[in-house]
Amino acid sequence: MAESLKNRTFRGVIWSGIERFSVHGVHFLVTLVIARILDPSDFGLVGMLAIFIAVSQSLIDSGFSQALIRKQNRTNLDNSTVFYFNIIVSLCLYFLLFAIAPLVSSFYEEPQLLELMRVLCLVVVINSFAVVQRAIYTASIDFKTQAKASLISAIVSGGIAIYLAINGYGVWTLVWQQILNAIINTSLLWFFSSWRPLFIYSWSSFRELFAFGSKLLASGLIDTIYRNMYTLVIGKVFSATNLGQYTQANHFVQLPSSNITGILQRVTYPVLCTLQNDDVKLRDNYRKLIRLSAFIVFPLMCILAGVSYPLVTFLIGEKWHFAATMIIPLSLAGMWYPVHAINLNLLQVKGRSDLFLRLEIIKKIIGVVILVLSIPFGLLFMCWSSILTSLLCLFINTYYTGKLINVGFLTQMHDLSGTLVTSLIVFAVSFFITTLISSNFWGFLIASLIGAGLFLLVVQIFHFQEFDTAKSIILSKKNG
Repeated sequence: MAESLKNRTFRGVIWSGIERFSVHGVHFLVTLVIARILDPSDFGLVGMLAIFIAVSQSLIDSGFSQALIRKQNRTNLDNSTVFYFNIIVSLCLYFLLFAIAPLVSSFYEEPQLLELMRVLCLVVVINSFAVVQRAIYTASIDFKTQAKASLISAIVSGGIAIYLAINGYGVWTLVWQQILNAIINTSLLWFFSSWRPLFIYSWSSFRELFAFGSKLLASGLIDTIYRNMYTLVIGKVFSATNLGQYTQANHFVQLPSSNITGILQRVTYPVLCTLQNDDVKLRDNYRKLIRLSAFIVFPLMCILAGVSYPLVTFLIGEKWHFAATMIIPLSLAGMWYPVHAINLNLLQVKGRSDLFLRLEIIKKIIGVVILVLSIPFGLLFMCWSSILTSLLCLFINTYYTGKLINVGFLTQMHDLSGTLVTSLIVFAVSFFITTLISSNFWGFLIASLIGAGLFLLVVQIFHFQEFDTAKSIILSKKNG
């Protein structure tokens, strides 16, 4: 990888990391405070609406933003076309969601959802105004500006949410937090950005971007529906309280897993796009990224699974104990997300959005079958079955990776084997330690430190290549 590209990647990872972890860290801390005040059912009510927000957001930005990022010679005409298209689609979606709110309320048998949905879905329209700005920043690997906007909006909306929770606003606390966060973030991105839409629209530009983005749009839509299907099923088959417990467990899991996945996906996509015509360099850097992602995520997720009981009980109380139980399987499934993301990034880099869509359809059919079969055995069994789903989907994802650059499933498993085995040992050790210590705080702290220390010890003894790579990147940046 060229030095300039390495530096851009490093800066991108750092600033994307600052954005993701600072913002989600603030959201996480705010959620901890609010979770001590609100009931699990309040989180469950908002969770019931998550699929509608997520699907709408996917329809707006999944395809065209990625098409803009991939296009090396994008113009202001392209940007303006996507901007106006997104706004029109978001308004249409909001009016549709407004109209079906009574049906959703009736489906879940929750009268409160009628007003909640009609207000909360405004975030779809608000977010559509900043899709192009985010795409422009991402294409130039500028995550510093996005970090500033996201952090400020998270702090302000989080502070107001805590005030609302303390003053008895209940479930509306969570609704207004999301709306305020969207308004502030979008406003700041416009303030920081020099780009402004032209009063023009090009059908030629639309067709060019749609040719690539439409398949990603379909893929993203399928993936979004599938990922939110668990909340749909839990809310309908079980209860708002159970959904609240599941939602809270997901918050803990997503902090390390989804955030690191998001960082790697956002940074590696534009970086790998610059290597799309050089298969040798693309393959070498691709394998490095896979190994580094696992080296970071696997031990974190395994430690989280090991200390889930004392961690959750200490932070948000005994009423969330079932959430701690679900964190274990969700963490062991979520540890594979970065590997999934980088595999799928490669298909986009090579312009094979058709294969991307084909894989999404196959994986989701398998996932739905496993989900349906697991429902009769209860919510916890559904969480454990997600590990099987994740591994089967990984096998499918790597099929075309092997075809395109000769880095298939067996090659990737060989590359990841050392980190995987060590991380699973760390999970077993940290979980065992928590059973020996009665104090929640000390159990979480001691088990985490021993788990992390054990991982680093094994890494040093067996001279893991990933550790040396990480050190060389950091040292070269420091010396440069």
